[in-house]
Amino acid sequence: MISSAFAAGAGAAAAHGPFYTEAHFWVDIAFILVVALAYKPVSRAIAAGLDARAAKIKARLDEAHKLREEAQEMLATYQRKQRDAMKEAEEIIAHAKAEAERLAKQAAKDLDISMKRREQMALDRIAQAEAQAVKEVQNLAVDVAVGAAQKMIGDSMSAAQTVQLIDAAINDLPGKLH
Repeated sequence: MISSAFAAGAGAAAAHGPFYTEAHFWVDIAFILVVALAYKPVSRAIAAGLDARAAKIKARLDEAHKLREEAQEMLATYQRKQRDAMKEAEEIIAHAKAEAERLAKQAAKDLDISMKRREQMALDRIAQAEAQAVKEVQNLAVDVAVGAAQKMIGDSMSAAQTVQLIDAAINDLPGKLH
């Protein structure tokens, strides 16, 4: 059966004539020519489009790399600034602590000096009060002694002896005033 179908097909082809007389052959040839002629410009256009797209992609990648490098530089800069700020803050804290310690020591020293001064003032007041008390006791003792001497002299001396004693004291007075 295949051979009969083949024979029938071959017979039909022979009936039409040689292959180049067939329209189907010339359509195929025209198609191949159009494709061959259009291949170069179309391939150039496709290649140019792909090249342009590749260039855009490359430009975007380059820009992304550049932005990434800038971001890394900015990050490094900000990290450096943060480290510097932290270092400066630590220095300020250390300075403040040292200043606070110095002020505390100075305040303790000033308090000690003030306490010593007040203690000395209290001691001076006590000594002054003591001296004044001793003076008052001495004055009172002198007053008592003078009063007792007057009473004793007044009781034991006569009026003539008292006048004579007063006159002698008046005569000695100019020598004691110089």
